[in-house]
Amino acid sequence: QAQLVESGGDLVQPGGSLRLSCAGSGFYFPSYVMSWYRQAPGKERELVARISTFGSITDYADSVKGRFTVSRDDDKKTAYLQMNSLKPEDTAVYYCNAKAYVDYWGQGTQVTVSS
Repeated sequence: QAQLVESGGDLVQPGGSLRLSCAGSGFYFPSYVMSWYRQAPGKERELVARISTFGSITDYADSVKGRFTVSRDDDKKTAYLQMNSLKPEDTAVYYCNAKAYVDYWGQGTQVTVSS
Protein backbone atom coordinates (compact mmCIF):
# COMPACT_ATOMS: atom_id res chain seq x y z
CA GLN A 1 0.00 0.00 0.00
CA ALA A 2 1.06 3.57 -0.64
CA GLN A 3 2.79 5.36 2.18
CA LEU A 4 4.50 8.70 2.80
CA VAL A 5 6.67 9.16 5.87
CA GLU A 6 7.92 12.59 6.88
CA SER A 7 10.91 13.19 9.12
CA GLY A 8 13.17 16.02 10.21
CA GLY A 9 10.82 18.14 12.28
CA ASP A 10 12.30 19.64 15.43
CA LEU A 11 12.47 22.61 17.79
CA VAL A 12 14.72 25.31 16.34
CA GLN A 13 15.56 28.88 17.23
CA PRO A 14 14.49 31.79 15.01
CA GLY A 15 16.93 32.19 12.16
CA GLY A 16 17.80 28.51 12.20
CA SER A 17 17.44 25.84 9.53
CA LEU A 18 15.81 22.46 9.16
CA ARG A 19 15.56 19.91 6.38
CA LEU A 20 12.41 17.85 6.13
CA SER A 21 12.31 14.56 4.24
CA CYS A 22 9.36 12.67 2.79
CA ALA A 23 9.96 9.04 1.83
CA GLY A 24 7.45 7.41 -0.47
CA SER A 25 6.70 3.72 -0.96
CA GLY A 26 4.04 1.56 -2.56
CA PHE A 27 3.52 3.76 -5.62
CA TYR A 28 5.50 4.98 -8.63
CA PHE A 29 7.11 8.03 -7.04
CA PRO A 30 8.46 9.71 -10.22
CA SER A 31 4.95 10.12 -11.63
CA TYR A 32 3.68 12.17 -8.72
CA VAL A 33 3.79 15.90 -8.06
CA MET A 34 5.19 16.30 -4.57
CA SER A 35 4.02 19.06 -2.25
CA TRP A 36 4.57 20.26 1.27
CA TYR A 37 1.70 21.69 3.28
CA ARG A 38 1.58 22.99 6.81
CA GLN A 39 -1.08 23.53 9.43
CA ALA A 40 -0.65 25.77 12.43
CA PRO A 41 -2.94 25.52 15.47
CA GLY A 42 -6.32 27.07 14.73
CA LYS A 43 -5.49 27.63 11.07
CA GLU A 44 -6.31 25.87 7.83
CA ARG A 45 -3.80 23.69 6.07
CA GLU A 46 -1.86 25.71 3.50
CA LEU A 47 0.38 24.87 0.57
CA VAL A 48 4.02 25.71 1.28
CA ALA A 49 5.89 24.38 -1.73
CA ARG A 50 5.40 22.09 -4.70
CA ILE A 51 7.68 20.38 -7.19
CA SER A 52 6.61 18.91 -10.50
CA THR A 53 7.52 15.55 -11.91
CA PHE A 54 11.16 15.54 -13.05
CA GLY A 55 11.70 18.53 -10.72
CA SER A 56 11.47 21.01 -13.56
CA ILE A 57 8.98 23.38 -11.92
CA THR A 58 8.76 24.57 -8.34
CA ASP A 59 6.18 26.75 -6.69
CA TYR A 60 6.20 28.46 -3.28
CA ALA A 61 3.88 30.30 -0.98
CA ASP A 62 4.79 33.99 -0.82
CA SER A 63 5.52 33.67 2.89
CA VAL A 64 8.40 31.24 2.28
CA LYS A 65 9.87 32.42 -1.03
CA GLY A 66 13.61 32.94 -0.77
CA ARG A 67 13.82 30.95 2.47
CA PHE A 68 12.53 27.46 1.61
CA THR A 69 13.65 25.14 -1.18
CA VAL A 70 11.78 22.06 -2.34
CA SER A 71 13.59 19.23 -4.13
CA ARG A 72 13.21 15.58 -4.99
CA ASP A 73 15.33 12.52 -5.57
CA ASP A 74 13.31 10.03 -7.58
CA ASP A 75 15.96 7.32 -7.22
CA LYS A 76 15.53 7.52 -3.46
CA LYS A 77 11.77 8.11 -3.73
CA THR A 78 12.18 11.06 -1.42
CA ALA A 79 11.15 14.71 -1.44
CA TYR A 80 12.83 17.36 0.66
CA LEU A 81 12.05 20.76 2.08
CA GLN A 82 15.07 22.83 3.07
CA MET A 83 13.95 25.58 5.42
CA ASN A 84 16.29 28.46 6.21
CA SER A 85 15.87 31.69 8.17
CA LEU A 86 13.04 30.15 10.11
CA LYS A 87 10.55 32.40 11.85
CA PRO A 88 8.15 31.73 14.74
CA GLU A 89 5.28 31.96 12.27
CA ASP A 90 6.69 28.91 10.47
CA THR A 91 5.67 26.82 13.48
CA ALA A 92 3.25 24.14 12.27
CA VAL A 93 2.80 20.50 11.48
CA TYR A 94 4.27 19.93 8.03
CA TYR A 95 2.66 17.37 5.74
CA CYS A 96 3.91 15.76 2.58
CA ASN A 97 1.51 15.15 -0.31
CA ALA A 98 1.90 13.08 -3.45
CA LYS A 99 -0.59 13.80 -6.21
CA ALA A 100 -1.29 12.23 -9.59
CA TYR A 101 -4.78 10.84 -10.22
CA VAL A 102 -4.94 10.04 -6.51
CA ASP A 103 -3.68 11.83 -3.43
CA TYR A 104 -1.46 10.41 -0.71
CA TRP A 105 -0.66 12.14 2.56
CA GLY A 106 1.94 11.61 5.23
CA GLN A 107 1.27 11.70 8.94
CA GLY A 108 3.01 15.04 9.48
CA THR A 109 6.10 16.23 11.33
CA GLN A 110 6.14 19.02 13.91
CA VAL A 111 8.28 22.09 13.32
CA THR A 112 8.52 24.54 16.21
CA VAL A 113 10.43 27.80 15.87
CA SER A 114 10.98 29.39 19.25
CA SER A 115 13.69 30.90 21.40
